[in-house]
Amino acid sequence: MKIGIVGLPNVGKSTLFNAITNAGAMSANYPFCTVEPNIGVVSVPDKRLLRLKDIFDSEKITPATIEFVDIAGLVKGASRGEGLGNKFLANIREVDAILHVVRCFSDENIIHVEGNTDPQRDMEIIKLELILSDMENMQKRIAKLEKTLKGDKSVEKEILLCKKIINTLENEKPARLTPMNAEESKIAVSYSLLTLKPVIYIANVSEKDFCSGKVKSEFYDFVREIASKENSETIPICAELEAEISEMKEDEKKEFLNELGLTQSGLDRIISSCYRLLGLISFLTAGKPESRAWTIKIGTKASQAAGKIHSDLERGFIRAEVIAFDKLSECGSMVNAKERGLIRSEGKDYIMQDGDVVLFRFNV
Repeated sequence: MKIGIVGLPNVGKSTLFNAITNAGAMSANYPFCTVEPNIGVVSVPDKRLLRLKDIFDSEKITPATIEFVDIAGLVKGASRGEGLGNKFLANIREVDAILHVVRCFSDENIIHVEGNTDPQRDMEIIKLELILSDMENMQKRIAKLEKTLKGDKSVEKEILLCKKIINTLENEKPARLTPMNAEESKIAVSYSLLTLKPVIYIANVSEKDFCSGKVKSEFYDFVREIASKENSETIPICAELEAEISEMKEDEKKEFLNELGLTQSGLDRIISSCYRLLGLISFLTAGKPESRAWTIKIGTKASQAAGKIHSDLERGFIRAEVIAFDKLSECGSMVNAKERGLIRSEGKDYIMQDGDVVLFRFNV
């Protein structure tokens, strides 16, 4: 899973990126200090792995991971190549989802590329630049399809889909809000449209606003209202506080979060939202050498999940021996679980559930 962090220059993208990845990317008080995208890989917190390590006496645990990409700041005119527009847009095409960081604090000491803090304007700038880029791509697609039309019904249907998407874009709405059936959605994904990618808005608020227990910020309210119209989620975060939290030891971090009235760090909240946004779950494998979490899409079948580990497991799939994590944890061992008849034998079409602990049987 690859998540792109985007926004105008100097809104806190690189500060947030450094806080959640400890990657040490350059963060400075001037536009475009990020040119090439910075990449950081983060482990997905999963307490279930610690319990499996105890049960199986595993030598190591391997959590699932997320790749975060800190992308250069975008400015008005990016779709025409302004600033680092072309590079910025190309980098967004490569990610699965977008974290759109919006500045929700005023600070005369931190340059704002548009002169002042205005979340609504800032969000519109990026949204419109992405829409303009998508419109250009859709128009090129239609022109190409019309050349090959010649009565081909499938091409006719695709042209109608492209026109439907363009109609959404012309109304200054992202392509993901276009009403589409399953077949159309599958075709639309192949276009690599920027505004088709799911978005989580990150409202970067001041420490003062964030420390008030419940976030109280007019700027944050603006972001949340706009995001709700797009069916997108908004997460309030103070990037500066996250930077402090990232340097703390685990016990200090827990105490600090309690003082803020939080149960999770910004990173944990972002990861949870990304999983929900992309429809992801984790299944688990465990043994003496390793206990490990594997990320899959909701609705993944057992044979496909086996292929996530190795293609041979999917090709030679026989069955999956499955037990829910909670039941295994309660039993304390596989022996006890077997004695209680809690381990199920499932076929290749079994739909995997979050927290399934699985042993795949195969023969190649």
